[in-house]
Amino acid sequence: MKPVAPGTVIFHRHRGYGVVTSVNLLTGWVSVRFGDEVRTLDLNLSHDELQHADGEPIRFRRDAPDRMPHARLMAMVRELHRAGYQQLYLYSWPKPSGLHWRWHLFTGQRNWIERPWREGWYGSGADYNFNPIMGWGDVPGATAQELARSLAQFDPHGLAQALRRDEDHSAWFDAVCEALLPNYAYTLGWDMRDGPVPQHLPVIPVRRGVPAYSGPPLPWPPGWARLWTGGSALVATGFKTNPAGAPSDVVR
Repeated sequence: MKPVAPGTVIFHRHRGYGVVTSVNLLTGWVSVRFGDEVRTLDLNLSHDELQHADGEPIRFRRDAPDRMPHARLMAMVRELHRAGYQQLYLYSWPKPSGLHWRWHLFTGQRNWIERPWREGWYGSGADYNFNPIMGWGDVPGATAQELARSLAQFDPHGLAQALRRDEDHSAWFDAVCEALLPNYAYTLGWDMRDGPVPQHLPVIPVRRGVPAYSGPPLPWPPGWARLWTGGSALVATGFKTNPAGAPSDVVR
């Protein structure tokens, strides 16, 4: 089934050919402009019997759409790791509202706090719902290999910085992908108000109707020492510290 996104040419039996201007993957509503009309018309993919320009019917929710791009991003990063771009990292965390998850790709040093930001290398599920692309020249429904090629063409200098070895992280990432894809993704963000600190990697579904994750518990990424939320370590560590004022001859 072909993807539907802004710019898709569709056919309506009463209005003729039109161009999609916006899409909401969660509800199935699209806005379409027909001819030279200034105002757009809101149509529902479940009821209005829309077709692609070549006559192929558009059937909403035959397969539940992804409400976030994280699983597709994980598959792409996995492919790039296998190609030698092992210092490419995917950070994901929830928005303060809790309704969507953000994502951020970065390269270079594996620093989860001070991550370098590059244009097109980050986004949110809130944007993906209305335009299911990553933002680096890719098209809706692109495969992991196609996403990787698009990213390389969009920012070859940025991707070149990932062409280094990080075997610990790439092995961890491959194992996580094997356990989670294609229906689940991981998040590295955690709010202490949600309960105790999880001992294992939090897992989130990428579409509606997916049962709760029941696979093996997954470890946090290597080198994930601690993140501070509300003065508490996000992940328990084995470090021991001396009480304040205690003598120490250890250089730290």
